[in-house]
Amino acid sequence: MRAVALLIGLSTAAPAFAQDSTIGVTVGAGVRTEPTYFGSDTPETVFAPSVSFDRLKFGPLDFGGTEADGLGFKGGFRIVGERSEDDGAELTGLNDIDLALELGGGVALTDIPDGVTRNWGTYSFAEVRYGVIGHESFVAETGADLIYAPNSQLAFRAGPRLFGGDDDYAATYFGVTADEANASAFDAFDAGGGVLSRGVAARVNYDFNDAWGVEGGVTYREFLGDAADSPIVRGGSTDQLSISVSVTRALEFNF
Repeated sequence: MRAVALLIGLSTAAPAFAQDSTIGVTVGAGVRTEPTYFGSDTPETVFAPSVSFDRLKFGPLDFGGTEADGLGFKGGFRIVGERSEDDGAELTGLNDIDLALELGGGVALTDIPDGVTRNWGTYSFAEVRYGVIGHESFVAETGADLIYAPNSQLAFRAGPRLFGGDDDYAATYFGVTADEANASAFDAFDAGGGVLSRGVAARVNYDFNDAWGVEGGVTYREFLGDAADSPIVRGGSTDQLSISVSVTRALEFNF
């Protein structure tokens, strides 16, 4: 009888959980001007999609949403463009690198101002991502922003960033194999992982309403370690500047 009662309880609870589950994301589409490849001193403008996970609710578990202050989980997403000889004559002899998609997650400590009762706040995060397409390596990133919201629709944020990757990631984007050295103008270089760049990021968001908005961002990074020592970077620039603008749409899926 106890087993029957348990099965009845689970069967009635499952629909309640399913009907009270929510995933909230913000997707963006725009353009970004950035170096043609890691280490390049020539900029290019590319299409720049983005995805950020805002809320995960499953029954009594609720992470994110409008009451996001405190420690919580976050999703991680990044697209790294391909690299080929078409990106510059200096790359002749180097192997092409396919487009990469990184997915992952981490933690965030948030104190978001609403622009009405509070104008200042902070946002800190640390996340790990894996290249599910492309480089198939692990990377990690951490940062901390100071936020100013003069009203409920407009917000400015800026803060430092630190980025690292494993040996496979460093070898993919900053290494030069013996065969590549024989076919190119670069010396052979065995790039190792670790902390590969530091920098600062700034962003401004304006919300037209609860669903639609626009954002612009500027990111500056300086390569460190084996990334800075790579002959590919030494032949270009250790300083990397990215400027972007995009339209955003908040979406919520209930199931």
